[in-house]
Amino acid sequence: MITLSPGLASTIYTNTSSTTTSLPFNYHFAPIKFPTSKISLPKSSSSSSSNTLISEPDMDATTVGQSLYPLHRSKTIHLVRHAQGVHNVAGDKDHSNYMSYDYFDAQLTPLGWNQVDNLNKHVQACGLHKKVELVIVSPLLRTMQTAVGVFGGGAYADGIDVPPLMVANVGNSDRSAITSLNCPPFLAVELCREHLGVHPCDKRRSISEYRPLFPAIDFSLIENDEDVLWTPDVREKNDHVAERGLQFLNWLWTRKEKEIAIVSHSGFLYHTLSAFGNDCHPTVKSEICTHFANCELRSMVIIDRGSIGSDSSTTNYPGKIPHGLDLPSDVAEKKDDTK
Repeated sequence: MITLSPGLASTIYTNTSSTTTSLPFNYHFAPIKFPTSKISLPKSSSSSSSNTLISEPDMDATTVGQSLYPLHRSKTIHLVRHAQGVHNVAGDKDHSNYMSYDYFDAQLTPLGWNQVDNLNKHVQACGLHKKVELVIVSPLLRTMQTAVGVFGGGAYADGIDVPPLMVANVGNSDRSAITSLNCPPFLAVELCREHLGVHPCDKRRSISEYRPLFPAIDFSLIENDEDVLWTPDVREKNDHVAERGLQFLNWLWTRKEKEIAIVSHSGFLYHTLSAFGNDCHPTVKSEICTHFANCELRSMVIIDRGSIGSDSSTTNYPGKIPHGLDLPSDVAEKKDDTK
C-alpha cells in the first residue's frame, strides 16, 4: 500500500481477474531499447505538493487474496507510453545522442505512426474508445501526436464544425488533420512529463506554439507559456519523478471522470508505478512495475482507501430501514438478548 499524505491512500491493481488471462484492453509492442525541479499542482487540485511515499514490506505470496472495494472509490486508468520517437532511434545507436538539440521535443518516426495506427485499431476493436471519458497527455510533441492518433476522432474532413485535435503535417509527419468529433476531451498536464532537464528531447515548446498545432487540446492548466521546468545542466532524479507521479495520481482524485486515458513517457510511468505492487502476487507486481514498450497500453484500477477524493455513489441505494417485525432475524435475536 502507498500512503499519500495528507490522508489519501491509493492502491493500483491491474484490471484483470486472473493472472493467466490477458485483459482485452492491454496492448503490447516489441520493446525498443530505450534538476530537481519543483512542479506546481494544477490549480484545480486540492492536494499538497509535499506528499511522501511510505511502502509496506512485500507480503508473502501465499497470503495475498482477493479484496473488495466500493465501486465509487475507484477509477480505471489506461496508461500509454508514446510511440517511437526520433530520439529513441538515435539514442539506441548512441546514448550520447540524447544530449543533442537535434532531437529537441522529438516527434514520432514513421514506424511510430504505424504503432499509433495499430493501437488505434485495438482501441476501436475492444470498445475502449467508447469508455474513456478524458484523455490526459504530457505536453510534448510525441505524446500529443500519440494521444490524438490513438484516441482522436479520425481524419478531419471538410464541413466538420469542430476544431481539429491536430492540424495536418505536425512534426513533418505527413499526416492528415485529426478531428475532435466524437471523442473525449483532451487535457495537457505537466505533472506527467518525462524526467526533466539535460536531454533536449524532453524539453517542450511554448504553449503558444502548440495551440495552433493542437487546437482542441486544453492547455489551460499549464501556468507558464515557456518551459520553466526544464534546465540544461540538472537531470531530475528518479525519486523525484516518483514523487511527482504520486502527486499526479493524487490530483486524479479531484477529477470527476471515472475512466481516464493517460499518455506519458517510459521514465514517468515506470518510476510512478514502481511505488505500487508490494502487496500483490509477484506475477501481478510484474504487470505493474516493468518498463513500457513504445505505444504499449496497460489498464489499471486505482483505489481510494482514504475516502479523500471519492464522490458519492451513483448506483448505491439505501433501501428501507427495518423497524419492528421487519428486523432481520439475526438482529432481532441480538435485540431480544439485551432485554
